[in-house]
Amino acid sequence: MRSFFKTVAIVTVFSLSEKFLGFLYRIYLSRTIGAEGIGLYQVALSVFALLFTICCSGTPITVSRLMTKYKAQNDQTRVYKIITAGLCLTLLLSIPVCILAILFGQNLNFLFADERCVNIFKIIMPGLIFTSVYAVLRGVFWGNKDFLPYSIIELLEEICMIVSGIILISFASDVYQGAFRAGVAVLISYIFSFSLATAVFFIRKNKLKNPKSEFKPLLSSSIPITAMRTANSLANSLISVILPIRLISAGYTNSQAMSAFGATVGQAIPLLCTPTSLISSFTLVLVPEISENYYRKKYNSLKMDIEKALKFTVFLTCIFIPVFTVCGSEIGITVFGGHECGSYLSASAFMMLFMSLSAITTSMLNSMGKENKTLIYYIISEAFMLLAVLILPKFCGIFSLLIGYTFIYGITTVLNLILLGKCCPQKPEYIKFTLISVLLCIPTAIIGFMIEKLIIANLGIFFTLIICSIIMCVFHFGLYLGFGLISVNFIKGKIKSHTPRLKKA
Repeated sequence: MRSFFKTVAIVTVFSLSEKFLGFLYRIYLSRTIGAEGIGLYQVALSVFALLFTICCSGTPITVSRLMTKYKAQNDQTRVYKIITAGLCLTLLLSIPVCILAILFGQNLNFLFADERCVNIFKIIMPGLIFTSVYAVLRGVFWGNKDFLPYSIIELLEEICMIVSGIILISFASDVYQGAFRAGVAVLISYIFSFSLATAVFFIRKNKLKNPKSEFKPLLSSSIPITAMRTANSLANSLISVILPIRLISAGYTNSQAMSAFGATVGQAIPLLCTPTSLISSFTLVLVPEISENYYRKKYNSLKMDIEKALKFTVFLTCIFIPVFTVCGSEIGITVFGGHECGSYLSASAFMMLFMSLSAITTSMLNSMGKENKTLIYYIISEAFMLLAVLILPKFCGIFSLLIGYTFIYGITTVLNLILLGKCCPQKPEYIKFTLISVLLCIPTAIIGFMIEKLIIANLGIFFTLIICSIIMCVFHFGLYLGFGLISVNFIKGKIKSHTPRLKKA
């Protein structure tokens, strides 16, 4: 258990560093190319993400899961075969798609709300091959529980993109050129991470074997995941086209529509993903454990792992909900220099709970071979998302997108939790903890609003944000202790277990 938490801690440090740097870079982009530039950049990336998803999105997690399964069966030869099958399948798909997209990119104008996005998309496209292969290598690292190289490469990739982006964008003359050069930086980072991961793959003495016998199990498991993520990317691409059009029909100008889209997708949504990003390192280490316990039929350990994951997710996310609800405006102004993003944060703060639970439950179910079910659940929720974007802009403008996201994550979360209960013979206990955690957000938010009104006129936006956030976090944590959701003795035990003992003289 101590080894598990040590691994989580290491991965978390690297993950937080990567996310923090990415956060700073997004602020830089907002300050240099603005919401309109981010909108162009984000639309191009959404179409690229669709093609990437089609090529390999289900392959890495499938390679990782099957590696875990074969290792549990002590069959190392099949481990090497499934790795090779994953790499071959990815190359067979990504190379033709990349060539076709580059050659016929000008005929893809219908995919973009703004024709300026086409050239940004085309400059990123060569990175499809590199990042697809890297994605499979990343799955290999997960399957080997070799998290340190993966964490280091992810961090270095982010640094590479940021350094390249700042250098290139600093010489941009307008918004479009800045967005285009941000795309070039993405391509450079993909080539960098591919090169580094390939070197580490062979240094770690991984081998390639004849993959013929493994294509069928790979495809049968990866296709549902790829289909689900393709539906997600396709929906995002459709939304990037449909939503600006629907906003314009509701009275927005073209520039206003792209700015609103950039402020939500490029600014607010990444901030709302903060708890999910923080939980990702915990999920990364835990999911192979869940997969192994499931296949070895260690149901008591499986129950404990699921409970641990769900309670940690709820606890961490519920700390953020009151802060974003109360201080959304302050966060938007401090980070991006505008109120627009902040209003979206405050209005959709509770959605973070569904976002986090949806992400972790989907990962757990996929690790147990329930890819077909998670695909069906996602298609159901995505249909509600598209309906919201088509119908609601006339009534609530850009907030229709946030309502649609709530449909996706909320429906998926509920259906995933029901299925998890069926997959685990010993039922996980988390409902009471979740309900109390959600209710505790209410008094915390009330305290936060009171403090904000008292001090903002005298201390200003930045210090109000800091003081309110700290007080709400401390107060919320105190409520957890008061209601017995967190044990004081457990905390003391953890502190003592990680405190080095002094040797006697």
